[in-house]
Amino acid sequence: MRNAFIFKSLMALSVSVLLFSCSKNNYGDNSRATGWKYNSKDGGFQVQTNYKEQETGPGLVFIEGGTFTMGRVQDDVMHDWNNTPTQQHVQSFYMDETEVTNVMYLEYLDWLKGVYPPTEPKYRNIYYGALPDTLVWRNRLGFNEMMTNNYLRHPAYANYPVVGVNWIQAIEFSNWRTNRVNERILEEEQVIKENAPFEDVSAESTFDTDTYLNAPSQTYGGNDEAIRGGRASERYEKNNDSTGLYIQRKDGLLLPKYRLPTEAEWEYAALGLVEIRSYNIYRGRKKYPWSGKYTRSGQRRTRGDQLANFKQGDGDYGGIAGWSDDGADITAPVKSYDPNDYGLYDMAGNVAEWVADVYRPIVDDEYNDFNYYRGNVYTKNAINPDGTVKIVMTDSIVYDTLSNGRIISRVLPGGILQVPIDDNETYMRTNFTDSDNRNYRDGDKSSSRYYEGYQDENLPNRRMYNAPIHYVGPSAEDSTKMDKKYDESSKRTTIVDDKVRVYKGGSWKDRAYWLDPAQRRFMPQYMATDYIGFRNAMSRVGTKARKQKTPRHQKPRN
Repeated sequence: MRNAFIFKSLMALSVSVLLFSCSKNNYGDNSRATGWKYNSKDGGFQVQTNYKEQETGPGLVFIEGGTFTMGRVQDDVMHDWNNTPTQQHVQSFYMDETEVTNVMYLEYLDWLKGVYPPTEPKYRNIYYGALPDTLVWRNRLGFNEMMTNNYLRHPAYANYPVVGVNWIQAIEFSNWRTNRVNERILEEEQVIKENAPFEDVSAESTFDTDTYLNAPSQTYGGNDEAIRGGRASERYEKNNDSTGLYIQRKDGLLLPKYRLPTEAEWEYAALGLVEIRSYNIYRGRKKYPWSGKYTRSGQRRTRGDQLANFKQGDGDYGGIAGWSDDGADITAPVKSYDPNDYGLYDMAGNVAEWVADVYRPIVDDEYNDFNYYRGNVYTKNAINPDGTVKIVMTDSIVYDTLSNGRIISRVLPGGILQVPIDDNETYMRTNFTDSDNRNYRDGDKSSSRYYEGYQDENLPNRRMYNAPIHYVGPSAEDSTKMDKKYDESSKRTTIVDDKVRVYKGGSWKDRAYWLDPAQRRFMPQYMATDYIGFRNAMSRVGTKARKQKTPRHQKPRN
């Protein structure tokens, strides 16, 4: 009996020590550099000591990073030769559980319409530039006007993936989503004024995450009551979590940006290798996001059912009436099919999806095999003469005229103007030398070992990726109209350029061949279709895994 009591006492002591050590911060109470006490009321260095881990943002699921084989794992029947297998490593990140739906995108449009009324000429292009192209449903020899008129806005399609969105529109939605999520966090934490996202927002008064972190006093147009109107200032000042005025990056409260996933992230997440990772198998023998080599279910209850929404064959988009092969003819509501092992829905079928990368036929794993991405264009905050960051105002909205003549806003009022990096950032560096790295080692002459610096790579015969350049600009006769001219040159060598983006995954309009996550296709970033949508991703800060690893013969810890 006594031994049992001693054993229980020791166990209780061990648990209490464990709990105490888990709740204790990683820094210790005193600095290992100076011996000074952290977060002293008398002064000294103030540091966040109760940070746990990154919150999972709305709509996202956690994807633990790892190694995988990126590229072709089956026959290349198209003979594209653009997805040669390479071994890559992807850091842990978050990804949308589903594709962005019509109702999610309509929320974005509603916000734009309310803040920047299209009835006012100076804001008109903000709203109209964000509208999906519903005419993508039209077919010269098909009757699709029902989708043209109803697919985006009718409640029957609210939970269907949004289409008709080009790559740039997807980027702008991601930026808007970032700001709204972080604005909600600050309101819930009672940092900003309650209901500020509704009562204090206008074209001249908006919330932007980057502006808040770099020039917080200029958020909401400089409305101090909205910026610091919450009841948390005293709490943060008391706990030494911040300056007591604004939340900073060091507080770990605001989330990283919503963005498009890189091609490597998308393919890694689609494969869903989590079920075989415990045995360290990454040789690239998985054909689909689900296990097996077939598109039909082998489970007893659903045997024979299709596992994704895709085109079965000529004239067969859904199967025979009464017992449909995949339950859909066009797109299907998200979550209509089982998720993969990461909990992601429709990573094969339904709609193909934009990813962040600029398209090139090669993946240069000899230069980099960690978080591979082609598309880096490094910028920095524009700075005013007085040293403050340059905030875009209602009279300086940044627009982009696309190659098809469409006008889209790129920096809205309240955001920080971005400019290319210069010699101040690149001088004597070894890891990057230019702002624009989309062409780096992409196979053209300037990337070859025989390139000579005096050659003019802008000449048609010097450029490997010599795509057509269409002119869109103000008409010389009437500046209120757009002049559109096709590039009629016969010397162009390719349709690939720096504004052509990768899209991944099969769609309701594709054969099963394209369901393979390794397949890759491309389209100009200003174009939209009825079979391409998108989903967001978010980088993870901190640890690679959310749970402690355990031996295979033990049950994992919750």
